[in-house]
Amino acid sequence: MNEAELENWHDYEVGSRREIVSLLRQIGEKNQLIRMLVKGETDVCVTSILEVDDDGDSFVLDRSIDRAQNDRIIAAGRVMCETSLDKIRILFAAEGLGETSYRGGAALRADIPATLIRLQRREFYRMPTPVSNPVRALVPVSPAAGGGMGVFPLHDISVGGISILDNKLQLGTTIGEVYENCRIELPEIGPITTSLQVRNSLDMTLLNNKTNRRLGCQFVDISRGALAGVQRYITKLERERNARLAGLA
Repeated sequence: MNEAELENWHDYEVGSRREIVSLLRQIGEKNQLIRMLVKGETDVCVTSILEVDDDGDSFVLDRSIDRAQNDRIIAAGRVMCETSLDKIRILFAAEGLGETSYRGGAALRADIPATLIRLQRREFYRMPTPVSNPVRALVPVSPAAGGGMGVFPLHDISVGGISILDNKLQLGTTIGEVYENCRIELPEIGPITTSLQVRNSLDMTLLNNKTNRRLGCQFVDISRGALAGVQRYITKLERERNARLAGLA
């Protein structure tokens, strides 16, 4: 999840101050864990909301157990947060981050966001693809980047599109650019063919200073049969995940 995703989902934006405060309070009361992305997926802190102060225009978050990570969070000033409430995905930015105290202990404070995203539609639910049995997309590469069909591992998949990892930086990042006749190999389901439109791009710097790029792509003119294949694959991943959580696999 990143800034570009918030831009793409503006139709699901909540701008009511009263509703935002209520949602933040419910997230805190239900002890919902929050993924705080400090520097994208390479620096993630799992936290929770301890208190919402409507009059003070702020809310309190639990600190990371890693002191250096807390320093990075405060230095960033603005981080992206992702959680869920009653199976609805909630996305928001936390700004104005700083140190505070809560019930005698150290904590973090942030400004109450002016807006947040509440995703209720199932098609926006993204399922991470397994590392053990990776999914790959074959996407045409421009002659300047070597030509032919490039092979790109998937980061996640939904019935609306996919995120692919372009670690060799072979594809463009122009929002709206369309790659036609892409082939996605779905394990145990079979290949599907569709066009992909770039919707967002995120560059991530790893600890070894190498750059990874993740492209969020939307399916364009996907056939009914291909979409059914995507749905079957997502259902398969959900079943496998639920079995793992239940200790059956």
